[in-house]
Amino acid sequence: MKHSTTQQTRRGHRGPARQLGRTLALVLPVVLVLSGTLAVTRVNWSGNSSDSVLTATDVTSVGGAKNAAPRAPQEVLRDRLLTELQEKNPGVALTHLQQAVDERPSLGRHCASIARALGRAAVRAYGPTRAQSFSRPVCDTAFASGVAAAHR
Repeated sequence: MKHSTTQQTRRGHRGPARQLGRTLALVLPVVLVLSGTLAVTRVNWSGNSSDSVLTATDVTSVGGAKNAAPRAPQEVLRDRLLTELQEKNPGVALTHLQQAVDERPSLGRHCASIARALGRAAVRAYGPTRAQSFSRPVCDTAFASGVAAAHR
């Protein structure tokens, strides 16, 4: 009997440190994910430093993810365009893909893979017929091939 009373007493007296620890365990990952997402979406793609509010290098220099490997520009662009496809439509995302490639020619070699990813995402969001209606000649027919691949 004495043993069960001791266990009950310990469980009944969980202090504020334990509650604080649990709260931090739940809140901290959310804060980190949101701050990382905001940093990535604010990357200046125009090349004009006057348009920049916050760039990915600013975040790492301020003290955010110092040990994290910097993401490649094409990965940041792809993620931003996939988000834009969900929030607006595939046509807007394709227009911005073309503008990004025009402004930064080094992204040209990644254009087709990004357009295919947009095509697959468009099928998931809009269905194959409607997704195909957004097709345009960005990166040749990569968007259409992404739509076709996701439809199979």
